[in-house]
Amino acid sequence: MPSSLSYDMLINGSSVNATKSFQVINPSTGKGFASAPHASKQQVDDAVSAAKASFAAWAATPAADRKAALQRAHDILEADVDALAALMVKEQGKPLPMATGEVRACLGDLKHAMSIAEPPVERVSENDTHVVEIKRRPIGVCVGISPWNFPLICSLPKWASAIALGNTFVLKPSPYTPLTCLALGVLLKDVFPPGVLNVVSGSDDPAYGFNVGAYLTSHPDVKKVSFTGSVRTGKAIYKSASSDVKRVTLEMGGNDAAIVRADADVKAVAPEIAGKAFFNTGQVCVAIKRCFVHESIFDDFVAEITSAAKRAKVGDGFEPGVMYGPLNNKMQFDRCKELFEDAVKHGAKVHCGGEALPGDGYFFKPTILTNVKEGVRIVDEEQFSPVLPVMKFSTEDEAVERANGTSLGLGGSVWGSDSDATNALADRLEAGTVWCNTHMTPTGNAPFGGFKESGLGREGGKEDVVAFTEIQTRMIAKKSKSPIK
Repeated sequence: MPSSLSYDMLINGSSVNATKSFQVINPSTGKGFASAPHASKQQVDDAVSAAKASFAAWAATPAADRKAALQRAHDILEADVDALAALMVKEQGKPLPMATGEVRACLGDLKHAMSIAEPPVERVSENDTHVVEIKRRPIGVCVGISPWNFPLICSLPKWASAIALGNTFVLKPSPYTPLTCLALGVLLKDVFPPGVLNVVSGSDDPAYGFNVGAYLTSHPDVKKVSFTGSVRTGKAIYKSASSDVKRVTLEMGGNDAAIVRADADVKAVAPEIAGKAFFNTGQVCVAIKRCFVHESIFDDFVAEITSAAKRAKVGDGFEPGVMYGPLNNKMQFDRCKELFEDAVKHGAKVHCGGEALPGDGYFFKPTILTNVKEGVRIVDEEQFSPVLPVMKFSTEDEAVERANGTSLGLGGSVWGSDSDATNALADRLEAGTVWCNTHMTPTGNAPFGGFKESGLGREGGKEDVVAFTEIQTRMIAKKSKSPIK
């Protein structure tokens, strides 16, 4: 039977509350439904100290034992999928089937972590007296800062892979969606030795007087920070990390472009692009955020994608048949409306959507815009909302230039019937992940990250070993019959 969920923090193997707390808002109602602890400076120090104290013993723990602990975590998570998914709907807003899928995907991430727990030693060279080899060693205390759009799938892979490789971990989830991570931390309280996994939470509101995330990522005993979130926050972490040369992995924003070639099957492609633009209400770093369509099929494409957007059901994530829930928080809701209104002010044509649903929730209808171009904020900035600008292009060189004409480079896609031409065009995109005739489709155990300001480093697949270990080159003396004098 699933366990009852607790929203305490996990520090040194114990459930810990705090003297201060902050409200967590249900975005479908705009009202608070639970409280989360706001960690004190001492509690953050306690979490880091516990992780530091447990590091040496955990790093020396045989890989088989680390994998066994991760298997226990897998089994506990599997028993609580439904409860965690329901909690995620309340704090994040996404439809229940999507939330359930996110929790279940984490089971695979735990299996992946087990598979990388013992990186092989690489022999580089050998002579009569020595062997030179490369060994991967854990870094130490790692910190994960995770976002609100995917509370578990953007946090669990970080700590699971880090812990599998012998590191210890402190996780700080988003203040908009802290509960799922806190609840999972408490469920796993007895799985790892005390201090190996810690989960702390805190509000970003300056009124609380102490910013948990900023303090945690600048803590002198933290050796690695893995961050997923905004470009602005990622840059601040990068700057802070330079003071003591912390290792960092930064997965930041995207402004992904989809290029639809002249030979694309409009009726097949348009609904697919709508789904990849509006998935999770557009709140995905690699969602399609700009769509470039060849002028010869532009009108037909706009009609088809508008029809697809109009068919989508928007509502509370617990309602059957809902495809898209609310925007997660009022800040994002207000930004969505602001960027939409700015586009209209600059002459955008609204083909559907463009309005919020009545009530206190943060719902905004899927929206298709045309008659916009570069220089308008909805095109230049990452909107992270269900508003898609669709733009016309004449030549493929023009489409590539415009798609690449951004400081971001997380993902991108090209759509067309001629696979060779489509693949060749996709190869010209400046992005960490490119797709052909699809977008945002999982790429298995492939690394994920971005070009340019979209990030630094990669996580996923074998790159997790790179992300959470240091390389040590060792020249080992062979046994000699006579000692060196």
